[in-house]
Amino acid sequence: MRVEQQPGWILHERPYRETSLLLEAFTRDHGRVGLVARGVRSAKPRIARASLAPIQPVVLSWSGRGELGTLTAAESVGTALHPDGEALLGALYLNELLVRLLPRGDAHPELFARYGACLEELAGRGNAAWTLRRFERDALAELGYALELAQEVESGDALHPDADYSFDPERGPVAWAARPITPRIAGSVLLALAHEHEPPVPELRAMRGLMRALLRHHLGGRDLNAWRMFAGTTRTG
Repeated sequence: MRVEQQPGWILHERPYRETSLLLEAFTRDHGRVGLVARGVRSAKPRIARASLAPIQPVVLSWSGRGELGTLTAAESVGTALHPDGEALLGALYLNELLVRLLPRGDAHPELFARYGACLEELAGRGNAAWTLRRFERDALAELGYALELAQEVESGDALHPDADYSFDPERGPVAWAARPITPRIAGSVLLALAHEHEPPVPELRAMRGLMRALLRHHLGGRDLNAWRMFAGTTRTG
């Protein structure tokens, strides 16, 4: 199989043998793909190493079947993004999240577009925490784990902003009084995420705790490395 001129982003790279790299890329029509970039760490690489940097849009070509393809061409396109500080950490967090959450070979063109828009929002110095929470919500929905954020799942009643709820990862919010199981979350936090209303900082922190619990569930109980990084340097992720 040969794939030509596929829009994508490099999510992760690591050395492979003496002069090559193993890449994880997120592409528009092929989803997450693993690629071998041969010779790019040599003195005279056929493909420029700079074209494989994360957080810049690229066009990729590759060949081969199975788990790993062989990169045949890569070219930077559009405008490179230059997030820094919390925005840069947020972008690197998104990359790890996609590597860990997305199966290889499943196309998610809407999530691909959402990822690019999220990076632009981070680079534009928007509220990084709010940007990431909405992306996490949308990524789960794209993978078939859409969150119920507007009504209590057992009664069907609309959520009340002043009430507390348990959040069942497989079903959604349940009245805390009826089922006091963590994570415990205020209705106002869930409604903010449902209706795109950026909440104040304390509610954003609560939202972060909720989304970590849900992501951990869908990652088989595993944590992301970025969460440890955030714990010491920022409150974003």
